[in-house]
Amino acid sequence: MHIPVLLDRCLELLGPAVSEPNAVMVDATLGLGGHSAAFLSTFPDLTLVGVDRDPIALAKAAARLAEFGERFVPRAGEHEHLASLLATINGGRINAILFDLGVSSMQLDEPQRGFSYSRDAPLDMRMNQEDELTAREIVNTYSEADLVGILRDYGEERNARRIARAIIRQRAVAPIESTSELADLVRDALPQAAKRTGGNPAKRTFQALRIEINREIQGLPAAIDAALAALVVGGRIAVISYHSLEDRIVKRRFAADSKETSPIRLPVIPDDARPSLRLLTRGAEVPSDTEISDNPRAASAKLRAAECLRGHAA
Repeated sequence: MHIPVLLDRCLELLGPAVSEPNAVMVDATLGLGGHSAAFLSTFPDLTLVGVDRDPIALAKAAARLAEFGERFVPRAGEHEHLASLLATINGGRINAILFDLGVSSMQLDEPQRGFSYSRDAPLDMRMNQEDELTAREIVNTYSEADLVGILRDYGEERNARRIARAIIRQRAVAPIESTSELADLVRDALPQAAKRTGGNPAKRTFQALRIEINREIQGLPAAIDAALAALVVGGRIAVISYHSLEDRIVKRRFAADSKETSPIRLPVIPDDARPSLRLLTRGAEVPSDTEISDNPRAASAKLRAAECLRGHAA
């Protein structure tokens, strides 16, 4: 069973908001429901809406959380469309929202999904099996330039061109079909120095492909906008990210909304120029050594949280 990352800190940060009478919280990345189960158990008056794009995860989480009855509401949805989904929840007003971004442990642990570079499986990586684009299609049909761009932008891969050229050469001989085939190809394409640091040599390539397939970065800014627009005054948001691309988006948005926007030296600050967020974390918080020891997948996690001080524009 998935171990929720930074669980105690999330309960602490969002607790004041979800302790309100008739509070409504959204878990925007439900997964197997680990965070949601803890919130529902800790706050007995809380109603929680769990959102996930993966129908398999949604069904498993719904079964796990059925004991909470009507206090738990499962909903299918993707980040790009979060605004329209939130508008249907409690009149569009919520007390708290949690994002635990990236691939879930369930998806990593099911080899046939193709997310893991350490297990042989068909090249897939779709969070929603109803989507058409797969990792196999990308590596076998995208141009060299497009592959380089994806690997650089989404994987922050310094050797993007080497890897892209190796992919092009291999697929000219035969299509690249499996995760192990791609992982071996990436390893062989890298210079020796690059293989000695940063974990598995294929890690950044697999991350880049997964982000491209599932539109993770493209949908995140809109999802954060929607979440902030739905928060009541005093409501809280927490975001756990696992790579610098996600964290940078969250950091910049939180920073912008936590500053005054009025011209310098105005004697009275207009209400609409006052900060709309209060930062609850100093920078990004990371798991303790103990948590990382118990749950190695938490190692790259970064948590940021904020409180809504006034209404955001929808």
